[in-house]
This record gives sequence, C-alpha cells and structure tokens, in this order.
Amino acid sequence: MADISAIFFILLIIGVAFPAMLTTWWLLFPNLIKRAQTRVERSLGATFWLGIIVVIALVIPIVILMALPIGPAKSLGWILLGASLAFSSIGSAGIAAHLGERMKQTGNNYSPFNAFIRGAVILELAAFFPLIGWLFVWIPLLVTSFGATAFALLNWMPRVKAVNTETSKQVNTLNAEHV
Repeated sequence: MADISAIFFILLIIGVAFPAMLTTWWLLFPNLIKRAQTRVERSLGATFWLGIIVVIALVIPIVILMALPIGPAKSLGWILLGASLAFSSIGSAGIAAHLGERMKQTGNNYSPFNAFIRGAVILELAAFFPLIGWLFVWIPLLVTSFGATAFALLNWMPRVKAVNTETSKQVNTLNAEHV
C-alpha cells in the first residue's frame, strides 16, 4: 500500500511541477518564450522539422555516451539527457503560451497569467492520456518544443509574407460590390 501511495504522490508532484516550471520560464524569459510562441503559431511545420534535426543531433551523442563502459561517460550522457530535456522546456513554454492565447480567443476574459497556466495544464494532461497521449501528443510536442527552443535561442523569426497591394485592392473592390 505504501508503494502505491508513493507512486501517486510522485505523479502528483510532477503534475504540479511541470506547469510551475513552464510558468517560471515564461516569467523569467518573456521575450524568449514569446519568440518560441511566435514560431509555433506561424511556422509549425518548420519548427517540427528543425526539432527532428535537433533531436537527432542530441540522441546520437547521448546513446554513444551511455553505451560506453566508462562510468564518467555514462554520467555525462545522463547530464546531457537532463540538460536536453530542460532545453526543450523553453519550447514547451512557448507551446503552452500558444495554447493560452488560443483560449483567450474563445471569448473568455482570462488574464495572460491565467491563460498561460491553463495552457500548460492542458498540455500536460493531453500528454498524460494513456497510449494516444504518449505516442501522438507527447512525442510530436517534444520534437516541436526542441525546434521552437532552437529557433527562439537563435532568434530566427518567421518571415512576414508580403501582401500584394493589387490583389488586396481587387478583393476589397469585390467585397464592396457584394455588400
């Protein structure tokens, strides 16, 4: 019975700690999280593919270090794994901020802080859902968070699409005629 209680309380602590960690990143580094959020909003596909490249670049040395029979190499592999996951939490905060902004667009009067917390909790709960959440939510979001973090740290913002003035004038004229 004590084992079940210990597992329950460990999961409860992790469940509270994840949104708290994302909120800490959001409060400490608002510009960095905003850049990650912007990347997720405007170029999700590019963010995902950069995330795959970053994950591959990190997995190869981690696997090599953990496969070596030398104790310090294994320790370095675990440190690199922990640092990588901490690195990805910046992008996760950007995803949570994006979810919070989407919630604010539904017409509710959430404060930015309240919307962010709700976005972080929704992100966490979606990833906890057995099997579907583990495979189809958590893994793609983890890869996307690596890409969002890389883009945010490199300060690479998505390009603003140029608007063709002639086309917009024609559309405005057609809209005015139909009214």
